[in-house]
Amino acid sequence: MTNPMINPSIQKLEQYGSGSYLASDVTMLLDIVDKNTVADVPVSQKEALIQSGQRHYSDMLTLEYAPTAMHEQLYQQALEQGTTRTATDIANLADTLHHIFQPQVNNERPLVLVSLVRAGLPIGVLLQRALADTDSSYALPSVHFGISIIRDRGLDMVALQMILDAHPDSPIVFVDGWTGKGAIYQELARSLDVFNNPSPPNFVNIFHQGENVIPLLTLADPAGVAWLAASEEDWLIPSGLLNSTVSGLISRSLYTEPQSGLHRSVFYDNLVEVDYSLAFVDHIDSARRELATPPQYLQTFKQPRYQTADLIDTLAIDYHISDRNRIKPTIAEATRAILRRDPERILLATADHPDTVLLRYLCSERDINITVLGAKILPYQAITLIKRRATDRS
Repeated sequence: MTNPMINPSIQKLEQYGSGSYLASDVTMLLDIVDKNTVADVPVSQKEALIQSGQRHYSDMLTLEYAPTAMHEQLYQQALEQGTTRTATDIANLADTLHHIFQPQVNNERPLVLVSLVRAGLPIGVLLQRALADTDSSYALPSVHFGISIIRDRGLDMVALQMILDAHPDSPIVFVDGWTGKGAIYQELARSLDVFNNPSPPNFVNIFHQGENVIPLLTLADPAGVAWLAASEEDWLIPSGLLNSTVSGLISRSLYTEPQSGLHRSVFYDNLVEVDYSLAFVDHIDSARRELATPPQYLQTFKQPRYQTADLIDTLAIDYHISDRNRIKPTIAEATRAILRRDPERILLATADHPDTVLLRYLCSERDINITVLGAKILPYQAITLIKRRATDRS
C-alpha cells in the first residue's frame, strides 16, 4: 500500500480548502469562485427561468445575505431544543459505522465519508469528529470530503474519481442531512450505476454492502430511501434552518461540465461575522461527549422503501402539479424553499407544532398561505409548494 503521506493523489486533495470548518473536519472538493463573478439572479426571475426550461437551477445563484435577528433567534431556539437529539443521533450513527467497518478499515485504509454539499456537510463534520474521538467506544479511522450533487445532473464524478484515486482500498459512505422525496437518492444511484458491476475496479469501494445497495447515510429519512439513518421522522434539525452560515460558508453548488473540472461554489467571506458553522459542530460535539446513555446500533436497509411516494402522488393530483420538483417536503426543505424560492403555499400537519415556528414566521413575513392538512401529510410536518410559472414573462 502506498504511504498516504507520499501518495500524490492525497497530496493533491490536501490543496483544497475546508470552507469555514477546520482542515481536520473536511476537505471541500469544489472550485471556489468569487461571488462577484456569479450573476445574482432575483428569486422571481430565477423561478421563471427554471420553470420555463430556459435555465437549470444549478446555472444560477441568488446570493445569500445575513439572517435576520428573528431568524437567528429561531435557529438558537431550535439548537437548544434539538441539541441532545442531534448529539444522540450522531453517536448512534458513529457506533453503527464502527460496528460495520471496524474489521476492514485502518489508518492506511480509512472509511471515506463523502458529504453531499450542502445539507450533508454539518452532519459529515459531526460524524468525522465522532469517529476521531479516541475516548469513545466507536472511534474509527476516517477521512471526510464534501462534493457536489445536482438534481438532473448528478454527482460530481471528477471529485469522486479524485477520492477513489487517493483512497483506492477504502469503503465510501455518502452523507446527507435528510431526505425529502428521495430525489437526491435517485440522483446518487444514477451517478453510481457506472460502478455497479463487480468487474469495475471501484465496485467494492462503493457497493461494499452488496450489488445495488447505495450507501447513503442521513440524519433523518422520512422518504425511506437511506441505507442508514438515525430516524425516519421529520423533525427540526437545527442545521436545516440556516444555509451557508451553518454549512462552512459555502454556497449551493453550480454545475461544471466534467471536462472543465469540479463543480463550482461561492465562499461567502462577507458572512464570516454571522457564521455558525464551527459553533454548531462544537456545540453538538461537546454534547455528544457528555451523553450518559450508551449508543444504539441502528438498522440498515439494502433497498429504499419509498414510503412517501403515494403521498407525493396524491399531493401532485390534489394541487394540479405536473413537476414534482415544485413539491418540497420536510421542515428543513420547506424552510429553505421559502428562503430561496417563490412559494405558493405551505402545507402543515399541525397548526402550532413547535418545530414549524420559523416556517410560520417566514410565511407571515411574506404573506404566504398556510393550509393545515393534519395526518394526511405525515410523516412530514411541513411541505412547501413552489408557485407555478408557465412562462418567463412574469
